[in-house]
Amino acid sequence: MALADTPASPASLDAFWMPFTPNRKFKQSPRLIVGSEGLYYDLADGRRVLDAIAGLWCVNAGHRHPRISAAMKAQIDVLDYASSFQIGHPAAFVLAQRLAEMAPAGMNHVFFTNSGSESVDTALKIALAYHRARGDAARYRLIGRERAYHGVGFGGISVGGIGRQRSTFGPLLNGVDHLPHTLDLARNAFSRGEPAHGIEKADALEALLALHDPSTVAAVIVEPVAGSTGVLPPPRGYLRRLREICDKHGILLIFDEVITGFGRLGTNFAADLFGVTPDLITTAKGLTNGAVPMGAVLMRDEVHDAFMQGSVSGIELSHGYTYSGHPLACAAAMATLDAYTQDGLIAQSAATAPYFEECLHTLRGLPGVIDVRNVGLLAGIELQPWAEGAGTHAQAVAQHCVDQGGVLVRSVGDTIALSPPFTLERRHVDQIVDSLRAAIAQTARPTDAAA
Repeated sequence: MALADTPASPASLDAFWMPFTPNRKFKQSPRLIVGSEGLYYDLADGRRVLDAIAGLWCVNAGHRHPRISAAMKAQIDVLDYASSFQIGHPAAFVLAQRLAEMAPAGMNHVFFTNSGSESVDTALKIALAYHRARGDAARYRLIGRERAYHGVGFGGISVGGIGRQRSTFGPLLNGVDHLPHTLDLARNAFSRGEPAHGIEKADALEALLALHDPSTVAAVIVEPVAGSTGVLPPPRGYLRRLREICDKHGILLIFDEVITGFGRLGTNFAADLFGVTPDLITTAKGLTNGAVPMGAVLMRDEVHDAFMQGSVSGIELSHGYTYSGHPLACAAAMATLDAYTQDGLIAQSAATAPYFEECLHTLRGLPGVIDVRNVGLLAGIELQPWAEGAGTHAQAVAQHCVDQGGVLVRSVGDTIALSPPFTLERRHVDQIVDSLRAAIAQTARPTDAAA
């Protein structure tokens, strides 16, 4: 019997404390997924819904992709687990090489993790240790950005910029500051791709460096496209300006590509689309198509090589995880990369993006729609907040979409976020947008002005 066939009893519902969920509300009327295939989820009540968020930004190749499922089934019968501590297995090295071949030029080294949160904390630790390895221990400060999401480790929360996640846990890491976020509805609402205005927001980095002394700053971390805060594409030239400032002051630049990596924007990485190469890239999610946990940090040769000094028998980086480079995860990842490249799914993502963009922007003018923003197969529809509180408008629209339109979308604040699998066709785009149109119209209130 598959686990999904086992009914959830009231006791079992109470036992699981769900992450990022209003648990008491959910358990009053739980929505349970019991199956998946391609673009769809099967719910416990018998309905099939179109997954317009790729699970959680991760199932880029569609659910239960045959190539990935077959690779995992074959691997579990050969090697279930092998440590990466002072012993190894071939698949981890082969996968690392494949990732290096996909990465921007000069990023030829990979450190494996198990999630985006772990990738971020790993990248931050590598950045701090890099400067120490070079004899520059004075660099300890980290700079993130307002409204950023970098996972749930203490490092990621510290450089992250979402207030409710930071305030829950009290004091975080010392020596952290934040750039301003880039959302500018007054000048950039309904932009397509990179907004025209806002490159000057990158110059706020120079102001922070003047305040703290640039010789104390180790790294700057940003999402090329901020995802979990509501999909914020970077202003034109913004990322390149950050790169220039970091280079000027000897600071490492980290791109958090947990969402944007592996084809979400129609290129291997957002770094490729925007033409800016960071020093480290954090990844996870789409690396294994969500089939099994895995993450990876990609790094420039110069970063890696700084550690390869001293005694050859010494441990270069005192860091790692029990499941770094797990055999089953490696099998899933290699099959996923095959799907992206050999099956042409990244190219399909790029080909579908213009139609996706065109359809989404037809929502402009509907009651309460104050912005539509998009890049690649990633989009946010921002709604006018309701008096009941932040997020209530988007939650109502999302609920209507799944109940009446048969489409699963994600509400983040008062933004509807979309990140569908790359396998969707035009008819699926039409269904997503038609569902949103109906939900926005039917939940509208007299106070919802049209933009």
